[in-house]
Amino acid sequence: MRERLKSTLRSLCPVSLSLETLGDRWSLLIVRDLMVRGYRTFGEFQQSGERIASNILADRLRRLEAAGIISVEPDPTDRRRMNYRLTEKGIDLAPVLLELLIWGARHEHTAAPRALIDDMEKNRGDVLAEVRRRWQQRDLTPLLPPFQKPTRAAKPRRSRKS
Repeated sequence: MRERLKSTLRSLCPVSLSLETLGDRWSLLIVRDLMVRGYRTFGEFQQSGERIASNILADRLRRLEAAGIISVEPDPTDRRRMNYRLTEKGIDLAPVLLELLIWGARHEHTAAPRALIDDMEKNRGDVLAEVRRRWQQRDLTPLLPPFQKPTRAAKPRRSRKS
């Protein structure tokens, strides 16, 4: 896969290369669900709330596996069912997702509780350590709940001036 990709790359810029692998929303949302919601099955991803079509989900899971971001393993209780898990390469995306979460909550209308985001912003290191601990221990306890659509749109937060 890697050899085939080299011929189609636009550049060797690290940002460009990262976007070649993760440049669509579905891939990052799958990583988010694995990382902070404890999801691990195809059905759980489909029920995540973003309404991903099954063919797109299957394609993104294959791409993420081929890129070495996730691995697939049989469920220990039902070997016919497959579970997905982040690899070391995948869990290394935790700081990127945390910053996207903070940035989005600061500049967009979201359903994320402001107090939760403020706490995560102030305690980035602790949040990232907890994400990694849960991954290492295969702890599927959600770090974040699914954010529901708000009944009223919240005002975006203003950027702080330094």
